[in-house]
Amino acid sequence: MTESQIAPYGTWRSPITSELIVRGAVGLNMLALDRADCYWIEVRAAEGGRSVIVRRAADGEMRDVTPADCNARTRVHEYGGGDYCVHDGTVYFVNFPDQRLYAQAPAAAPVALTPAGVDLRYADMTFDAGRQRLISVREDHRAAPEQEAVNTLVSLNLDGTEGGGRVLAAGYDFYSSPRVSPDGQRLAWLCWNHPNMPWDGCELWVVELVADGTLGPATLVAGGLEESIFQPAWSPDGVLHFVSDRNGWWNLYRAGRATDAVPVMGAGVELLCEMAAEFGRPQWGFGLSAYAFATATRIVCTYIERGLARLALLDTETRQLEPLNVPYTDISYLHATPTHAFFRAGAATTGAAIVRRDLATGETEVLRRGSDLEIDPAYLSVPEPVEFPTEKGLTAHAFYYPPRNRDYAPPEGERPPLLVKSHGGPTSAASPALNLGIQYWTSRGFAVLDVNYGGSTGYGRAYRQRLNDQWGIVDVDDCVNGARHLIAQGWADAARCVIDGGSAGGYTTLAALTFRDLFKAGASHYGVSDLGALVRDTHKFEARYLDRLIGPYPERADIYHARSPINFTDRLACPIIFFQGLEDKVVPPNQAELMVDALKRKGLPVAYVPFAGEQHGFRRAENIKRALDGELYFYARIFNFTPADEIEPVPIENLSGS
Repeated sequence: MTESQIAPYGTWRSPITSELIVRGAVGLNMLALDRADCYWIEVRAAEGGRSVIVRRAADGEMRDVTPADCNARTRVHEYGGGDYCVHDGTVYFVNFPDQRLYAQAPAAAPVALTPAGVDLRYADMTFDAGRQRLISVREDHRAAPEQEAVNTLVSLNLDGTEGGGRVLAAGYDFYSSPRVSPDGQRLAWLCWNHPNMPWDGCELWVVELVADGTLGPATLVAGGLEESIFQPAWSPDGVLHFVSDRNGWWNLYRAGRATDAVPVMGAGVELLCEMAAEFGRPQWGFGLSAYAFATATRIVCTYIERGLARLALLDTETRQLEPLNVPYTDISYLHATPTHAFFRAGAATTGAAIVRRDLATGETEVLRRGSDLEIDPAYLSVPEPVEFPTEKGLTAHAFYYPPRNRDYAPPEGERPPLLVKSHGGPTSAASPALNLGIQYWTSRGFAVLDVNYGGSTGYGRAYRQRLNDQWGIVDVDDCVNGARHLIAQGWADAARCVIDGGSAGGYTTLAALTFRDLFKAGASHYGVSDLGALVRDTHKFEARYLDRLIGPYPERADIYHARSPINFTDRLACPIIFFQGLEDKVVPPNQAELMVDALKRKGLPVAYVPFAGEQHGFRRAENIKRALDGELYFYARIFNFTPADEIEPVPIENLSGS
């Protein structure tokens, strides 16, 4: 065993390079089962971020389903999800370039089911086997640009004769989760209206399907303005289940029994498992699944407790929850057969993988890893859940990652620079699963605090609602107080405390740098600087999101002005670097460019790295690499240390010698 080399924090040489992170790595999501076959989507950075549907047959054979000239990704709500479904070996998917729906039979080329040249988008498809059709969420953008898109539920014949689809349900601003009962006689779905987001409140409706495919009278089963419903699903014997936060936590319910017809609002609704834990997730994308039926009375489920995911079996007759011992702390996209559970999983020292678990033996098998990298655990920092005091006598949550690299030790008495990370959403959550983007920093000698500020999911509805009317205040306070907590513990250097974040996390970053004086530098990845511009320019899904987080616009334009960093650049006193996709429709490039121009005029060190062809979030390998290395280069120049890496310089305005 070699002796550790003494070197300042930030200068450590790490095997976790940006090149290593993007080389061959794939994102894994959107699982589906079709008889004994398992499907999922791989997002391949090396292929420009292309989304590829992959099939793993029962005999273990794996192959790409999506042809090389296709990209299985929908733009509904801009965040997508629910990009495909499978029935009897035929895959139905949305192709990103034209947003048309295609059917792809085994060993055949895709055939378009929807017309060309019209701006219609589809997501969250389900197969109606009795009528040989698809039922889908449709987002219609054919109206004038100043008008909102129209969201509906539509049916689509498999021969394409219904054109863009026959409307089944309309009148609400948003729809999701259409699900046909096993006998084909009923259809359930979720819907909601502005200004709600689905995690604020939505409604669960059920309707009888007429023989010709039209809908009978619809019945409201659960939900409302202040009750969030997640993942309606039918048991094998036709009982409707769903997740609701009516008791303050997303818990699992069922509506009636197998003998019931269409359930009615409140009648026969039963709480199956009451816990201070979250069985639901914020529906930023379609196709999420946190539970699945092994049998009519046996549910495989995942829930989040204090930020960590668990796996369990729930007997719906005895109401007994049996935790299952798995080495994972992040579990999603859960599906099941009578014998196995399938899910995406990750843990502190293992990256995302598609996993199959034998429900009888408990044996787990990794079907696909997001990366084949084998990294010595001595270079990996294991996150520690921390709870720290924040404003109003409350506490907030985060994951703390200490610096870790087996080859290095710091000079005596030196404290590490601290990178505070503010996640996006803002109604989202930091994950404790292995994130090489975080390990990139810790293996170079940075401490990292990944903050689940008030407003994050995973800690109950009340914690999530802390951000109502308080975006730009509660999230910023929690990031600042989390950093102060580490500094007080002696775990971080107050003189080298920085913050970064993407999207909504980019706003929190810019607000913290503008309205607080703790952080000495920061990085905004496609972040918001002008809240008024955001609410005027953004897409339909988030057009009224800020009504709850800040206030109605334009009635409370004064609050939007007061919390927008772009209006208070005179208060900035530290350097910032910006990374921005030039085709971003969620947070347009002008959000970064206006801020960059203001910082230039003020004479503060500032850098701007735009990426042509990128949308909201970076998918291309070269851009992911550039963003990681560019941020490290920026901090190195600001804090006057020399990274061990050879990094392409980033032009920095107002910094001599840049």
